[in-house]
Formats: sequence, C-alpha cells, structure tokens
Amino acid sequence: MTCKDRILSDDYADLIVDYDLLPQLLETVDVDACYHAIDAGYGVVYVSRSQIPPMSIGYYGYSAIPKLYGLMQVGTTPFDPSCLAAMGNIRVQNPPLALQGNGVIIGFVDTGIRYQEDVFRDADGNTRIVSIWDQTIQSGEPPEGFLYGTQYRRADINRALAEMNPLSVVPSTDTDGHGTQMASAAAGSELNQGLTFRGAAPRADIAVVKLKEAKPYLRDYYHISDGAKAYQENDIMEAVRYLQQMAVAYSKPVVIVLGLGTNMGSHDGTSSLDSYLNIVAGRRSRAVVVCGGNEGDKEHHYQNTMPSNVEIRVEDAMKGFCVELWGSLPDAYAISIRSPGGEVSPVIDFRSGIDRNISYIFERTRIQVGVTLVERDAGDPLVFLRFTNPTPGIWTISVTPSTRRMRGSGLYHMWLPIEAFLEHKVTFLSPSPDVTLTEPSNTGQVITISAYNSHADSWYAPSGRGYTRSGSIKPDLAAPGVRVPTILGEVSGSSMAAALAAGCVAQFLEWAVVDGNALAVDSRGTKSYLIQGADRPGNIVYPDQRWGYGRIDINGTFEVLARL
Repeated sequence: MTCKDRILSDDYADLIVDYDLLPQLLETVDVDACYHAIDAGYGVVYVSRSQIPPMSIGYYGYSAIPKLYGLMQVGTTPFDPSCLAAMGNIRVQNPPLALQGNGVIIGFVDTGIRYQEDVFRDADGNTRIVSIWDQTIQSGEPPEGFLYGTQYRRADINRALAEMNPLSVVPSTDTDGHGTQMASAAAGSELNQGLTFRGAAPRADIAVVKLKEAKPYLRDYYHISDGAKAYQENDIMEAVRYLQQMAVAYSKPVVIVLGLGTNMGSHDGTSSLDSYLNIVAGRRSRAVVVCGGNEGDKEHHYQNTMPSNVEIRVEDAMKGFCVELWGSLPDAYAISIRSPGGEVSPVIDFRSGIDRNISYIFERTRIQVGVTLVERDAGDPLVFLRFTNPTPGIWTISVTPSTRRMRGSGLYHMWLPIEAFLEHKVTFLSPSPDVTLTEPSNTGQVITISAYNSHADSWYAPSGRGYTRSGSIKPDLAAPGVRVPTILGEVSGSSMAAALAAGCVAQFLEWAVVDGNALAVDSRGTKSYLIQGADRPGNIVYPDQRWGYGRIDINGTFEVLARL
C-alpha cells in the first residue's frame, strides 16, 4: 500500500507530529505507517488503526489528533450589492490609485470553486485562476511535493472553458458553493455579467484548494453531526503550504484567506495550525486573513473561577458531543460530573494524565475524560470530555482545585462545539459571549476579521468576540459580514467579512509590493497599515473585543499614507 493510499484510507489514523523526530521514532516500532513533512518542522504520520490504541488525549496527546474545522457561513438571500463602499474599496479601485489587485494572488482554502463562472474570467474570456489543487480527486497528478489530490493549472482550466462540457476536462467543482461565494466576494470581476457586481479586488489572480472532508473515524471521535461539513487540521496546513509557496513560484504577493473555524483548541494561538500560520504570516509578500467565526451568540463558551459548577443543557436525541476545559497556570484542577438523573461521578484529578471512562448505573451515557496537567503547545491544564448518548436535561460539572488550595487565579474556560457540528442544541446555562473567536483566528500574526452589519450600521450578533484566552488583542479589524454580494446571491457570516477584507489586503499589497512602495511587507506590517486607516466611530475605546481596532477602511489607509 502506498503512502497516498494510507492518507486517503479511513483505516489509517492521521497524527500531527514533530517531523524532525518522527523517522527515528518509527524505526523503533513495527507498525504499518508512512510519514510526510508539511513545513517548518511539522509533519503527519499515517498509521494503521488496527495496530494502535483508539483515539485518546492521554495516549497520543491533544495536539497530535487533528482538530476539525467547519464553514463560517450563515445563509444566502437574493442578490442586492452594496457592501464595498463601507470599506472604501470602490474609491481605491478607481483613479488615481486604481488598485484592483493586479499582480496579487488571493488563495482560498475552502470547498473549491465553480471556475466556469464569468466573474472568474478576464476581458478575453480566459480564466483568472492560476491553479486549483483538488484534494478530493485522485485521478491526476498532485502538486510537486504533495502526495494526494490533483492539480489543475491555468492552461488546463482554459482548455476546459473552451469545451461544451468543461467538467469533462477539469472535473473539479464546488458542490457546496461556499468557496465560490468567498472567491467572488473577494475577487469577482464584473465582466460579462449584466449585473452591477464587482468583488473587492476584481483583477487579482485566484488560487484555490478544495479540501477533502474529514475521515469518518475522526468525525465519530468528535461526534460531528451527520451532514456537517468538516475538514482536518493537517489538510488545511497542507493547503496553506501549497498557497504560500506561490509567492516564490509566481513572484507575486499572496493573500491566504480562511473562512473556516472551530471551537476545538486552546484559543490562544498555540495549536499546530496556529503556529504554522504565524510562520507563514511572517514571510515577506504573504498575508493571512482569517474570519472570527459565528459563535458570539451561540452560548457555547463559559468562563469562571473555581470552585464552581458548570451547567450544560442537552436536548433529546443527541448521539454525543465534546467539551474542552482549559485552565490557567499554576493551578491544578479536578472535576466531577452530575447527570440529569442525579448520579455523580468520582472526582477526576487533572494531575492523573490518564484517560478515564465514566459509566452511570441508571443512564446510557458514557463519558471519556482525557486530562493533562500541561498541554504540549499551550502549556496549560486541559480536560477533554467526550459524551456518548448523553441523557437529555441539565448536566453539571463541578470544577474544584485538585489540591487543598488554589495557587493562582483559578480561572478556566470551557467550549462546546461550533453550532454546525451539533445535531441538536447543547448550550451552557450561563454562557459568556466574549472569548468566542473560533480557531485559528486567535493566531497572533494573522489578520483576524470580525463581522458587522453595514446595512444597519450595527454589530453582527453572531460574530465571534475577543479577546483570546490569554488576553491578547483579537479581532484586529471588523468588516461587513451581512448580506455580502456574491455571484450566488447575498451571503452572511464572518467568512464573508474575511473575504472582503482579503480583497482590501490584495489592494494594499498591489500598492506595497507590485508597485514597489513597501517591498518587505508581511502580514503583520499589512495589518498595521490597515489599523492606521481604520474607521473608529462612536464612543468606543479601541481596541475593542468586538470591533478590534475599528472597521477596515482601505481608503482611510491611503489617506494616512498621503499625510506622511
């Protein structure tokens, strides 16, 4: 069996590892496995599930098991364009600056793209898409240095567009529509449309990675609801690697935009994906734009200090869900869990470092508890609760010190899964709307975008709010995220705000890199310029947990530059 076969097979587990140590480690064990480097020391081992223990935090470590990410979109409504003026795009698109993304590549890590749409073509009818890496198609050649999927280049797409049936030549498409909506909002052109439609950077080149969906064993492990779109952390890391390499291959600046999010993770920018995005964002001529998620009003975050009781309401007919509790150093924590029927589990000490299984005599519920005193990446205490067949009603988790006294603040945070991953409603009875930015938007060097309603000049309630769990300032900026025009209709959600912001970033990189005004700029530098020009109305003190440093205004950025 080839490594590609193992990558695609549900019979093989994917584990994110330190690639530099992995070959030596595998030489000491006799297992059916292969390994592949990603970048910056990160790699993935694909190992036969029949030869290893089942997934558990205690055995593999939290960071080794890929987290799953979902789409940050709310819904689609009829077409009625209007949002670009709120960010100053239209003024910057027109003379004297005339910045429309020329010479810049915007890369999308998403559900693919419907490349046949006219908004992705130039005035001659040729595609503006430089490449598509479709991780779901295995019949063609993958990109150089990658082991799975099929790459289609601009010439392939143009050849397909010349045919009556383009998909017979390039069979990659976007059956969901989210990737197409993202690309059209960020970089759609008005050519040949007969509509008053134009994306934020209508002359930028486009690159696309269509993510393959998560393996069934991981969906089962995390109790992802049937039908929910879910994508693996390691596949997203591979996609980012593919896109960021284009800055060298094409000698053009690259904007990478992610309209994905999850509540899994430390929420302080230290996960494997977070750390890799930090590295990429620090490279010259790259910028990374990430949406802040739509969890602000979902009642999926809780914070308190111990000792305290956490109440979770669970609806009927849930097959399962997961909960994460992140503590703070130097405290050590312990928990016990009371079922709706009144049964109470034994106290589980965080210092144990061993997974426990809790069974209730009068309930069908089973709870797997993974605990670690020091999680490898974040360095903080963690407990991971995996509920299977939970009894409907109110579950109570008692959080107490594992020693006789607290040595620190006793602060802890808990997160339930994002709404899209739950088949029925599961909520905290006393939730907090703050610290609800989804991962990877807590990453330090990326440009994190929250969403507001430009039509009503108001905050968008579902948008994730800062700050990070460690108190770092996030989001960075806010952008329109309600009824954003796309070629498939108006779409709401923080992913659309990120798409519009990515178009602004492409406009700025055209001025900075293509026109030679700031050749060494990276994601952090781009963010700083955008913050300088942001619109900061009202009596709000900035930075703010909802608005960050203000509303993105690319025209305002150039007005600041003009005064220097």
